[in-house]
Order: sequence, then structure tokens, then C-alpha cells
Amino acid sequence: MSTDENTAVNPAVAGLLSILDLEALEDDLFRGNSPQEGWQRVFGGQVIGQALVAATRTVAPERNVHSLHCYFVLPGDPTTPIIYAVKRIRDGGSFTTRHVEAVQHGRVIFTLIASFHKEEPGLRHQPPMPVAPPPEETVAEEVKSAFLQRIPPHIRAYFERERPIELRPVDYNRFNPGVEGTRKPAFSMWIRATGPLPDDEAIHRCVLAYASDMTLLDTSLAVHGRSVFDGDIQGASLDHAMWFHRPFRADEWLLYSQESPFSGGGRGLSRGLIFTRDGLHVATVAQEGLIRPVRDSA
Repeated sequence: MSTDENTAVNPAVAGLLSILDLEALEDDLFRGNSPQEGWQRVFGGQVIGQALVAATRTVAPERNVHSLHCYFVLPGDPTTPIIYAVKRIRDGGSFTTRHVEAVQHGRVIFTLIASFHKEEPGLRHQPPMPVAPPPEETVAEEVKSAFLQRIPPHIRAYFERERPIELRPVDYNRFNPGVEGTRKPAFSMWIRATGPLPDDEAIHRCVLAYASDMTLLDTSLAVHGRSVFDGDIQGASLDHAMWFHRPFRADEWLLYSQESPFSGGGRGLSRGLIFTRDGLHVATVAQEGLIRPVRDSA
């Protein structure tokens, strides 16, 4: 997979493609960098996307990733490059398996195992797409502005500047714990890259893997009227799994329908189904995350 195609993109998408365009150090060894945006740790979706790029570059181009499973072991340091070491587990007649370790400061911070498969015909069924207004009807500016005023300044700055992934919640009231009737462990959001991407299916899968970690953890807090933006919640992705079902474009609107069936013991489980605008189910995501209340030690 290469991100070198000449495609007119906005600066934010160009930046995303740049961090996904890993430097090859030698066979099966790659180096990735983090955007310098003032975050205290590396965004989990970035490491998922970069690790998937590393794995993809060691696989025959006719085979696309169909599933990945990963663990976040340690927080990443955004000031230091991340080294991705790929191990070739299996090259079979139908499937290819890769294991990737992300390393910083001599320690593994993240692991991923991914399976690749050449597209073939077969039996097919899918769940119905949830009912949701189209993305053009989801943004109420006054509600969005009120939401932005509630979150920490460094996070607000991220939402207010040009971003590589556009997020349009179906209902911003989901972020307002004072609104009755919104405390449900379910949430839907329209997502897409904010500019055109190269016509390479592997890039679209890596970009969607990057975006899939953006809002899923917060779903397990919604039913409790809480958010990862709350200062007294210690939130972090612990593991992440994703299955790709059919081709799609990550620069076209996708509905990310999320739910949380369980939380307890300081952890929350969330699941997500991703649909194209015309109702095709293209991917499924599952994640367990840390949602530990921070207790006052005084």
C-alpha cells in the first residue's frame, strides 16, 4: 500500500495521509511519527492505522485486511517516533496473517494481529441500517456551540480547527447529561474524511481503522451521563477489534452506529456497526476501554 498518489486533499487530510505513510527502515520494519498537536499521549486510532499500514505493506496487494485485533499496552509518547516490527505469521492459499509490535523507548506499547483475504463470493446477510437523519440535517450550530463550551480548551481547539475526519453526531444532546431522555448506551454519528482519498482500497481501510477509535469509548459512559471529556474520568482504550465486510470509501459519509452492552469494574464494552449512506454494512468494531472514576485523594 502506498499513499504517494497525487490526490488533491485539504491540509488536514494530507497530514493524516502523511502520518500513515510510514518510513521503511528495512524488511518488515517501519517508523511512524505523530502529529505535534499538544496531546499528552498518542491517539489510539493513529497507532491502529499505522500498525495496519505496516502489516499491509508486507501482504500481496490483492489481499485486503478483513479483521484486526489489538491491545494498547502502554501510553504512546507523541514526541518520539514509533517503530513498527512486522512478523509474518502465515501466507496461506486463502489467508495471510501478520503480527505487529509498536515500540517506543525500548518497550512494546501496542500489539496488532491482522488477517488478510482475497475477495471471493459467498453467502451474505446483514443487519438493517438504523434510522438516522442524513448528515446534512444533523448539525444544529447552537447545540454544537454549547457542547464546545463544556469541554477542555485543548480538546475544543481540536474540534474547532480543520480535521482529517469530520464527525457529525446524530444528536449533540447526547453529550449533555442534563437533558432528560438522552442517557442511553447507544449513539450514532456520521463520519468521513474531510477531503478526497487516493483510489486505493487499503488506504480507505486504514483511514477507517484510524477513525473507528474516535468516539467508541465514550459510548459506554453515555448511559451514566458522563463523557471522556469529564476531568474526573480516566479513560483509555484497552483493546480494539475490527472486521471489514466489503469495500467502501472513507471519504464518503458512513454511519457509525454505536452501543455499549456492559460496563463495570472500571471498564466499558462498546460495539459499533458502520454503514454506507445507502445502507450497506461495511464494518463492525468492538472495544473495551478504561472508564475509571478518578477519586479525590485528599
